Amino acid sequence: MTAFSLEPAQLAWCAELRTLAAERLRPLADKGEPGHVNRALVAELGRLGLLGRLFTSGALDLCLMRESLAYACTEAETALALQGLGAHPVQAHGTREQRARWLPRVADGTAIAAFALSEPGAGSDAAALELRAEPESPRGEGTPTAPALAAAPDGPARWRLTGEKCWISNAPEADFYTVFARTAPGAGARGVTAFLVPADRPGLTGRGLDMLSPHPIGALDFDAVPVTADDVLGEADRGFRVAMGTLNLFRPSVGAFAVGMAQAALDATLAHTAGRDAFGGKLRDLQAVSHQVAEMALRTEAARLMVHAAASAHDADAPDVPRRSAMAKLLATETAQYVVDTAVQLHGARALQRGHLLEHLYREVRAPRIYEGASEVQRGIIAKELYARQEAR
Repeated sequence: MTAFSLEPAQLAWCAELRTLAAERLRPLADKGEPGHVNRALVAELGRLGLLGRLFTSGALDLCLMRESLAYACTEAETALALQGLGAHPVQAHGTREQRARWLPRVADGTAIAAFALSEPGAGSDAAALELRAEPESPRGEGTPTAPALAAAPDGPARWRLTGEKCWISNAPEADFYTVFARTAPGAGARGVTAFLVPADRPGLTGRGLDMLSPHPIGALDFDAVPVTADDVLGEADRGFRVAMGTLNLFRPSVGAFAVGMAQAALDATLAHTAGRDAFGGKLRDLQAVSHQVAEMALRTEAARLMVHAAASAHDADAPDVPRRSAMAKLLATETAQYVVDTAVQLHGARALQRGHLLEHLYREVRAPRIYEGASEVQRGIIAKELYARQEAR
């Protein structure tokens, strides 16, 4: 199979997912409380076997799931993606005990996972993390300094986490967090360690944040939270690799989420412009309108193909995965913004009415251009990879 076509079985599965999202997941999403984890929705994703598939599928399957769910229920798509994002480091780098404790519960939807990377002063610049692991005195008294996250030694193979994480999806309601903290001050990307931190650890508190699109998202405060070598994911001081490996997998699927929204907006626009009377005919009869619809379709399909190509490259363990992942996320999220905005323009004021599909998509489509690396960061990654390849010739 090439990256430019899907097998009939894959197309049938995508259609089935869109139906499930519309008929079984959409009603549960509508009953959820805005800004909070919808545990009933997550549990249904588990019953349908979609969460378990996160741990057995490749990047292309992940993209197909996210696009198909996003088309009919963005809330279900996001719930699935956040489970995968928070739990993937455990699957890829966790110990046997960590995996046995948490992955079955993530798969059946009874445990909520979260990926805690961003900080108030370190969003797109992930290597600038300051959540600290501070040295501790013999009496066990911490040495707190500036409020960003680090991990300080607390005896052999023990640390205390002190600082803050911000804009963490599923916080503060998750059951466990994949937390990235600085264990070697001044070492940049080489001094970060990934920890699996259960939500009930003493000293860990959080609060919700009120965002443009009402997702479960919040900030976390770490007040000398104890962690040990048993909580490390991968190796100490090598946590940046854990973070980047996770993002290289999930960035193309963020693009797939965006493509799903763009396709939903495009289909709504086709129906609207074909049926709307205007200027003695239908809206679609106006060349200015039909050309915009054609452009929407063109960009959506181009983004989809790049997402599939990046995901296929990841599954094939290709050497250029970082560049392809960055390209897929960049093109797809920027495309979705254009497509949804154009759809709103062609629908007119009705699209801005609360409860309209496009009003919902207009709020949803903005964030993916920022999270998991803003568009500007993706351009930087692409340029860096291109110049590195040129110098290696």
